[in-house]
Amino acid sequence: MLSKLKNIANTDDKKRLLSNFFSLSVLQALTTLLPLLTFPYLVRVLGVEYFGFLAFVTAVISYFQVITDYGFNLTATRDISIHREDQAKVTEIFSAVMTIKGLLMLLSFILLSIYLLTFKDLTKDWQVYFLTFGLVLGQVLFPVWFFQGMQRMKYVTYLNILAKAIFTVAIFVFVKKQSDFMLVPVLNSLGFIVAGLWSLTIVSKEFKIRFEFQTVQTIKRYLREGWYVFLAQLKITLFSQSNIVILGLLTNNIAVGYYAAAEKIMRALAMLQIPITGALFPYMAKEIQTNKAKAIEKLNKITVIGSVIYSVVLLIIFIFAKDIITLIFTDKMIESATVLRIILILPLTIFVNNIYGTQIMLNTGMDKEFFKVLLFGAIGNLILCPILSYEYSYIGTAVSLLIVEVYIMVGFYVYVKKAN
Repeated sequence: MLSKLKNIANTDDKKRLLSNFFSLSVLQALTTLLPLLTFPYLVRVLGVEYFGFLAFVTAVISYFQVITDYGFNLTATRDISIHREDQAKVTEIFSAVMTIKGLLMLLSFILLSIYLLTFKDLTKDWQVYFLTFGLVLGQVLFPVWFFQGMQRMKYVTYLNILAKAIFTVAIFVFVKKQSDFMLVPVLNSLGFIVAGLWSLTIVSKEFKIRFEFQTVQTIKRYLREGWYVFLAQLKITLFSQSNIVILGLLTNNIAVGYYAAAEKIMRALAMLQIPITGALFPYMAKEIQTNKAKAIEKLNKITVIGSVIYSVVLLIIFIFAKDIITLIFTDKMIESATVLRIILILPLTIFVNNIYGTQIMLNTGMDKEFFKVLLFGAIGNLILCPILSYEYSYIGTAVSLLIVEVYIMVGFYVYVKKAN
């Protein structure tokens, strides 16, 4: 009898995994395709300089997104996945995480205000920063980690499609000339805020989870548990979005535009893995608790298959980089082709990093080692990026990112092999 129940549970888990994979695949297809419609349009309407400026502002705001996320996309997902049958525990996790994220958003708004008051020469279009901050509000309202932990990713798919559809359609309807550039952050923020508010109604109605005030001790406990993952996520931002910020401070918005265009294509390619890695994380969080050796064996097989597929796709894109840039962004952005070729291997390294870092290290309690690798990567990038960007502009920025990502891949791999 127990054996039958176990088999049924395993079957349900696998069905849920496939359902999550399908939902994330649909979402990722639209997440990849829709920007390829809006970004070229924005380059044509706004020009390279304004496109670069908006990319710079978005990079600055991304710091606050990392602060408010606090690593909960991993730690809270893991906790929800483990305790999803316990209504009281799930309510505690949800309430504590939402409280912390709300407080961190308030702190972030204060920090942004200080930044804008301190660097007035760099932030003459200060309104754009506050309008773009709406992305932070939208992210705080939208508990992706909750749906992922409950393994109900269809809700994330529906709501993200809503947010991106609102933004995409509105861009083509309302942004007609260069002077409309301030509408871009307004429309982008609005889409995610609407999706966030809707998601909270689903949490309440479909899952019967109500927000409850938590004790100070409970809040402190969740802050402590997420600390190392938060620092690790912050380090990732320091060698991804920081590159755009450093490049913008040392050069100009046009250079940022060239770099950002190539990076957006690279990030779109990297995001193709999310249906696999996103669906795997809560599944593996439970699987590793049951049979660690078998779970790691499965992940190694996935790594090999994914690496082969990525290598073939990336080689083709490398060969036709100039044609792809011209097709998407017009020949105004042809300088981005060189940047794209330099950073094109990164979707593959990011995929491997996710398997060995996120899936294995975080699910086996190697949080400190995970943090250590990313810490040295971030420090290395903060040293390399300013030097290389100053000397070689956007080409130097791309080389810095490449070196750091490869270092992280090697670091994660070495730690996992030593431990297993």
